[in-house]
Amino acid sequence: MNSIGSHYKLTLIGSSHGKMVGVIIDGTPPGIKIDVEIINQDLIKRRPGQSNITTDRDEPDKLIIETGIMNGLTTGEPITAFVRNKDIDSSYYEEIKYTPRPGHADYPATIKYKGMNDYRGGGRFSGRMTIGLVIAGSIAQQILMQKKIKIIAYTKEIGGIQDSNVNLNISKKYIYSQANLVRVADPNILESMVSKIREIKDQGDSVGGIIECIIEGLPVGVGEPWFDSIEAIISHMIFSIPAVKGIEFGNGFRAAKLLGSENNDPYFYDDNGEIKTARNNSGGILGGLSNGMPIIFRVAVKPTSSIAKTQQTVNITTHKETILKIRGRHDPCIVPRAVPVIENAAACTILDLMMVGGFL
Repeated sequence: MNSIGSHYKLTLIGSSHGKMVGVIIDGTPPGIKIDVEIINQDLIKRRPGQSNITTDRDEPDKLIIETGIMNGLTTGEPITAFVRNKDIDSSYYEEIKYTPRPGHADYPATIKYKGMNDYRGGGRFSGRMTIGLVIAGSIAQQILMQKKIKIIAYTKEIGGIQDSNVNLNISKKYIYSQANLVRVADPNILESMVSKIREIKDQGDSVGGIIECIIEGLPVGVGEPWFDSIEAIISHMIFSIPAVKGIEFGNGFRAAKLLGSENNDPYFYDDNGEIKTARNNSGGILGGLSNGMPIIFRVAVKPTSSIAKTQQTVNITTHKETILKIRGRHDPCIVPRAVPVIENAAACTILDLMMVGGFL
């Protein structure tokens, strides 16, 4: 299944070391103004080779739109958009074709597809496939902004160093500034996170972290229980992103340690006569529906599987155990580059739910 979504439907195309990677988007209403330069800027946010704490793979990731947008407006037909793969070196993957890399999908993919899968750079299982999500999400965000719905993600934790504050006044300009290598909201912990990643990189290892995403301005009642609740739809999308291993909304797992009186969010009328909650432990969702408060969720991102340290594996042709030392260009921490992916993936799901529920 390479497609997701009901009304705003995405199909990912291409592969990591193929000719291109991108997306086909079906269901976009006609006549909506889309700024292509904004999409290009979003692609730059996840682009490799931006600093010495990311992979050295140097891809320009220049957007090509073949169909669906003309003269800056959506036409109503499917949008076909992609980027070319330029900086490719597949030779190493020929060497390790029969020795699956620990932490990667190499082994189960080989079995499932009977060895016919594109194994170069992880093929369809590569994080490079998220380019399609960024393109579709960037378009979705532009549509949602017209409804005054804002989405922002940022790095909450890396290697045990965490931002403990809940701040709804986070600046996208700062998160994606050139100096903010880790996409953190709190400038006081920026350098310690960068130092941690460099320390782990020097050890030939990798480190993971947590990304938080905040969605503001969503009207009350978005979501389709039981099985298309906001949590279900967002989780389906987010868990499709390589390296994601967990998700929680609001208090999440912490709620299991609280009393009902501590976890419930009391209602009140604000100065404008609108119903709000005094707390937001629910993360803006009750019964699978938006309740008018900001939706807040956090995503656990595992350490990058490709590391320089020697690891044990097997040779599936000789049926013997062997040692593997992975070469190539890899991120010591994928979290900073995953931030715009989480943000744009969330935008796709929210737009889809808005369209399903008749809010758009």
